Amino acid sequence: MLGIFNAAILIVIIVAGIVFFVLSKKKPQCTRNEVIDPLKITIQDVDRMEDGSEFEEYLYRLFLALGYKDAYKTPRSRDFGTDLVFTDRDGYRNVVQAKRYSYPVGLGAVQEIYSSMRYYRAKKSMVIASNQYTVACEELAGYNGVKLHNRNDLIVIMDLFKAGQIEKVKDIIEADAHMIFDSWDNYMNGDKVIKKDYKAEKRILAEQHVK
Repeated sequence: MLGIFNAAILIVIIVAGIVFFVLSKKKPQCTRNEVIDPLKITIQDVDRMEDGSEFEEYLYRLFLALGYKDAYKTPRSRDFGTDLVFTDRDGYRNVVQAKRYSYPVGLGAVQEIYSSMRYYRAKKSMVIASNQYTVACEELAGYNGVKLHNRNDLIVIMDLFKAGQIEKVKDIIEADAHMIFDSWDNYMNGDKVIKKDYKAEKRILAEQHVK
């Protein structure tokens, strides 16, 4: 019985030694910076990325490869809604928010990137997403001049970059935002239908009268 027990212990030790040897011979994993090569990344690779930080890293390396020498990533904490900053060919500083979503991007992305412009002293702002945008997001972006690059734009950018069409890629990235010049005045002047909460207004006036 004791012999069987000793044999079992010996087997466990041998197996543990083999496992340790195999693991010690494994090459260390590459860092994220070494793995993400913009020339090799496809849209399917973007979809498989574990989190948004990998997408940010991809865009950062892409911008450097495009020749934006002053492109840099913001700190993970206290980035104030901006993931990347770069200066375009006209000398304007741009702030970028990267969104790797499996669902349409909401208006929060526009709110965050637009509100961060003053902190970074940027002239332009944009969102680059792996998906599409909600109607509300597109509308708010149009009112605030935020450029939205959707999944289709991203695919075109990736294809042109791999084909060496650097200037065409920059033309897309730096394109003017789609602007909406409609305003609240149109609603107030009756050009569009907007419902006013008369009950709430009447109640507030009544409360003020009581006071």
